[in-house]
Amino acid sequence: MSKKSKTNTHSYIPELVSKLRKGEVTRRDFLQTATLLGVSAGAAYTMAGMPAPGRKAHAAAKKGGNLRVSMNVKATDDPATFDWSEKGNVARHVTEPLVRVGEDGLARPYLAESWSASEDLKTWTFNLRKNATWSNGDSFGADDVIHNFRRWLDPNTGSSNQGRFSSMTTTSDTGKKDENGNAIMSTTEAGGALEKIDDHTVRFHLNNADLALPESMADYPALIVHKNFDDEGGDLIKNPVGTGPYALKDFAVGEKATLVRRSDAAWWGGEVNLDRISYIDHGDDPAAQIAALASGQVDTNYQTSIEQVETIKNIPDLNIYERVTAQTGIARMHVTAAPYDNKKLRQAIQACVDHDKMLQIVYRGRGGAAEDHHVSPVHPEYAELPKQTQDYAKAKALLAEAGYADGIDLRIDCVANPAWEQNACKALSEMVKPAGINLAINIMPGGSYWDVWASTPFGFTAWTHRPLGVQVLNLAYRSGVSWNETNYSNPEFDKTLDKAGAILDPNERRVVTRKLQEILQDDAIISQSFWRSVFVTANKRVQGLYAQVALEHHYNDVWLDG
Repeated sequence: MSKKSKTNTHSYIPELVSKLRKGEVTRRDFLQTATLLGVSAGAAYTMAGMPAPGRKAHAAAKKGGNLRVSMNVKATDDPATFDWSEKGNVARHVTEPLVRVGEDGLARPYLAESWSASEDLKTWTFNLRKNATWSNGDSFGADDVIHNFRRWLDPNTGSSNQGRFSSMTTTSDTGKKDENGNAIMSTTEAGGALEKIDDHTVRFHLNNADLALPESMADYPALIVHKNFDDEGGDLIKNPVGTGPYALKDFAVGEKATLVRRSDAAWWGGEVNLDRISYIDHGDDPAAQIAALASGQVDTNYQTSIEQVETIKNIPDLNIYERVTAQTGIARMHVTAAPYDNKKLRQAIQACVDHDKMLQIVYRGRGGAAEDHHVSPVHPEYAELPKQTQDYAKAKALLAEAGYADGIDLRIDCVANPAWEQNACKALSEMVKPAGINLAINIMPGGSYWDVWASTPFGFTAWTHRPLGVQVLNLAYRSGVSWNETNYSNPEFDKTLDKAGAILDPNERRVVTRKLQEILQDDAIISQSFWRSVFVTANKRVQGLYAQVALEHHYNDVWLDG
């Protein structure tokens, strides 16, 4: 490692403070970068001359009560393979992440007590909490963390975390060929990537710099399980050992999940208010959820559909919380499957779309227009590109170049609920029609769609919020990662993404991110029309609740007034 000061403050921090005072970086960029480099959120706010938005214990907070939450209850067996935020919400109160992203969108230590990075961002040291214990009485420590990372980086686990932590992996030729004669590659843990310093200190050695490393540890598939998780069956529901303040009492897919406050030992984070958290599954019909809220059968929900927002505003005793996010939906094409292996065809589809109109039609303007590259204006590294416009003459010319001068029939698969997803496909179908593209829509029940999600050549996928744009790009578009649903592989893109993760200066990183955005936009692998606000509804008696950007439930400080 490079030399560090005695306080482990990264040497870039003084320069970053200077840039803030000169107005060369925004406060948002400063806070994001400083906290990722290991500065505590409180100290970062002080450096920025801002009061820290704390959620301190409320003097009037009441102990006890059962918070009833309307949310789909999905199979919640192995956090490493979670693919829905709802799964993380049940598990998060039982087993916890190393890092948590709070209401202000900043990464904060959680099971990790602190972290520091080397000057080149290739060596990261995480100090773990010494007062955290598992619900079976074991002490939490470095062996647990290393076990989790080993599982995540093992291709046999099938975890999306292998993409999140690709800087700890190596790819090699297996010596085998696929049906097309192409070499079959295998991605595994890189030698020396994980180092146990002592029982409560872990060091990560990366192949390439990764500023986003702490925030990747906050994502919902990165919940930490006990080191004996696999020996005990590898199923959190059957063996719900965790470090969190709650224990799993009852669980039934499609019905309910009940969490009760742990009584075996004090939680490392102090006392929690609620005795119980009850998740109740009302199915996919938003009307059933609203009826449950209006009648007092539940206290809050996972999310409120855009179609129900105005209805909620007219129901007494209910509050609605809105959060502008980088949540989105993309119509994505398998670039290795005909006819979507034709770049001109993909570009023709993009040219048909009016992004602003799509936002108004599908999401009532609650969000912002997107630009077909999956980096949002709320991401600190976002670079503004020339505005895209609907251009049917261009679309027809591209279709002709692709060999479809007389038009083409296509089909897109999507889920029935939430309704905005199928509405986005319907709007896309109408927008591509004048160019000669007949886009049929195959609306499927959620269970059926997700069975074919990875194989459908043209499908619509909702993506949740991530704090940094480079996180999403690593998860969805880096060659070979498990959530690369387009089969996209571009060595130039991968190399540029590595470069972006190594740049500390927000403005310099934005220049490189611009290149990433341009590459994705030009390769036209997705049609992405808008970013969406998310909404959460709660009875007015629910206190301390907020709409988190990724719809994570942080109920440790929630309490019920009456």
